[in-house]
Amino acid sequence: MLRSFFKIASRNLLRNKGFSLINITGLAIGMAATILILLWIQSEISYDQFHANKNRIYEVWNRVPFNGKLTAWNAASAPLGPVLEKDLPEVDRVVRVMYDNSLQLSVGDKKLIKTGNVVDTGFLQMFTFPMLEGNPATALNDVHAIVLTQSTARALFGDTDAMGKMVWVDNKHSMTVTGILKGPPANSRFNFEYLLPRSSFKYREGADLGWNDNSTPTYVMLKPNASFDAATRKIRTLKQRYSDEARTLNWELFLYPLERWRLYSTFTNGVEDNSGRITFVKLFGIIAGLILLVACINFMNLSTARSEKRAKEVGIRKVVGAHKNSLVGQFIGESILLAFLAGILAIIIVQVSLPAYNQLTFKHLFLDFTDGYALLAFVGFILFTGLLAGSYPAFYLSSFQPVKVLKGTFYKANALLAPRKALVVLQFTFAIILIICTIVVKQQIDYAISRNTGYNKDRLIYQAMTGDIPRNYALIKQELLSSGIAVSVTRTNAPLTERRSDGWGQNWEGKDPNDKTSFDRYMADEGLGATAGLHFIQGRDLDLQHYPTDSTGLIINESSLKVMKFKDPIGKTVEDLGTRWHIVGVIKDFILTNPYEPTRPILICGAKSSFMAFNVIHIKLNGNHGTMENLGRMAAIFNKYNPGYTFDPKFVDAEYAKKFDDEKTQGKLAALFAGLTIFISCLGLFGLATYMAENRIKEIGVRKVLGASVANIATLLSKDFVKLVLISLLLAAPVAWWGMHKWLEGYTYRVGIAWWVFALAGLLSVTIALLTVSYQAIKAAVADPVKSLRNE
Repeated sequence: MLRSFFKIASRNLLRNKGFSLINITGLAIGMAATILILLWIQSEISYDQFHANKNRIYEVWNRVPFNGKLTAWNAASAPLGPVLEKDLPEVDRVVRVMYDNSLQLSVGDKKLIKTGNVVDTGFLQMFTFPMLEGNPATALNDVHAIVLTQSTARALFGDTDAMGKMVWVDNKHSMTVTGILKGPPANSRFNFEYLLPRSSFKYREGADLGWNDNSTPTYVMLKPNASFDAATRKIRTLKQRYSDEARTLNWELFLYPLERWRLYSTFTNGVEDNSGRITFVKLFGIIAGLILLVACINFMNLSTARSEKRAKEVGIRKVVGAHKNSLVGQFIGESILLAFLAGILAIIIVQVSLPAYNQLTFKHLFLDFTDGYALLAFVGFILFTGLLAGSYPAFYLSSFQPVKVLKGTFYKANALLAPRKALVVLQFTFAIILIICTIVVKQQIDYAISRNTGYNKDRLIYQAMTGDIPRNYALIKQELLSSGIAVSVTRTNAPLTERRSDGWGQNWEGKDPNDKTSFDRYMADEGLGATAGLHFIQGRDLDLQHYPTDSTGLIINESSLKVMKFKDPIGKTVEDLGTRWHIVGVIKDFILTNPYEPTRPILICGAKSSFMAFNVIHIKLNGNHGTMENLGRMAAIFNKYNPGYTFDPKFVDAEYAKKFDDEKTQGKLAALFAGLTIFISCLGLFGLATYMAENRIKEIGVRKVLGASVANIATLLSKDFVKLVLISLLLAAPVAWWGMHKWLEGYTYRVGIAWWVFALAGLLSVTIALLTVSYQAIKAAVADPVKSLRNE
């Protein structure tokens, strides 16, 4: 029986090559798009799931009331780590991490700038990154130890075994290689090229700022049988026992599980709000389902459209005794065969597309054909697709009554039947929803990008103050200005695109005792306003040459002025962490961190800051010279005053643009999959238009003989399809508006949803539908009526 089914299915495929090709191509593209989306989703949900102790690892988070609301954020006070190990018996180990330390690693003449983490000694026992050489339990115990990733070891030592060899860090510290790691995979929050023990990092200013600083990411691994609830209760008020400020603010700590780090980690009023990356995972999961459904609808439509061709076959088989279940099995078997062929083609499409797809998503996705579970899932995917696509046609075709079919009174499908119309409407409804969503996402990204940053990014670069730069800063600055390379130079604690310090507890005249505003802290030398192009609305820039007391000068932004409520702020004092600062200027708000959120109050402190250090030089390049010329001359100056270190400048505009990478990627993915959905829908529309033209060929011949023009006939064949697309627009518009309205609510600065978005989506859809069916319509309209009527 199976052999008979296979023969019949093969004959039908070969007899109707055009429709078979459309069906297989549509299914293949739909399956390939679904597989690509599922690979992206699998990557997202697998972040840091490879660690052996993943179910016992937590991050310490803070929950603090501010101005009537609870604020939650990660990172803790550096002294908390040892206290957790001492005071909580449920804790197995605690690890503190300092991220993104870019240091120069040197071996002989090789000098490389690498980014790494400074960690507590138990890091490799908590986080089980594959270790190629060395012992994870002891690799970070020595104060002079360094652990390298395999790629860093090869870059420094070539094919020579790096274990036990010496590496110079920042030309100052001799470290011994005690371990080689395979390196963090792409699906990990950790991205390092070396690891240093925290004990070796005491020479770095600001490593431990005490209980009032909360900038140290801290991770906890509970003992195997420890109670999470008990640990949560004990840690909640732990900080209040060691910090007066924590007691005053009713400061709470809580443990946040590893499994939620990537996809969630967003809080509203101190409670997780499920609006993190999980939103996009769910969204693209829905898109994957819609694309596969659209491809399956194509199959259903084309299969039922060809019902007349197979009506006699069904009638004869029923007369000779075939049972309905046998016919259903036959048609579903044909669908599964088509799905299998489409699946093979889909795998080819995916393999060809993966390099470009990986570049688009900034991931390293691949199909693992050696994984038995993956192969089993693929077979299940094919069976599911075949059953989904073939179920309706199977039951529809097997329901024909043999008497009517053999008498010739069977209903000839020379028009779109109601179920088929509904399926076409459903297809284009999904496609139009995706088009509208893509347009709105693109608008929101463009709106955020065009938002005024509050400073001038053009020709603004920064360089980390490595090696001898701090000692030779004045000479470097003088030569950059005198040579005409730069028009302004200053030094700061961080790039203009980053926030590295924030806090509360400041005091000023007239402060409300209940005010608990958190301020971003930024440290700058003189000339920051001129270098960055900040806009002063009152006062002036820091200027140590003319005002030596500006070492304790303070520049505040508009948001800070609103909090402090000074009518005449210039000269007023603000106390912060033991220093009295006097306000010398007020600037317009500028974006320091997240461009999607409101600007926060900022305090730009002078050079006397005891809790921050100068780490970065900002340089405004002279526009009269070419950028490459300026960079080449700058490199010579930095090499002169900072020999042995690599000149590694960063462009502020490029670093700022990175803030939009995620949204740009999601927008491009949405556009890609919206386009694929439209394409798959059009494949089905093209097939239906072809079949309808074939079915009405005699009617068209008669109309032409009676004087109908080509335009009349083309309109006749196209108008029904256009009506269906317009109905789809009416259904899609409210759904898309609701979805995008909910999505935009997550942004403080957001674009409105204009009426023309729906008009544009409708116009695009109608145009694409007309272009799709017009070929067959015009082909039928210009055909010779003699040929179509010769048998009448």
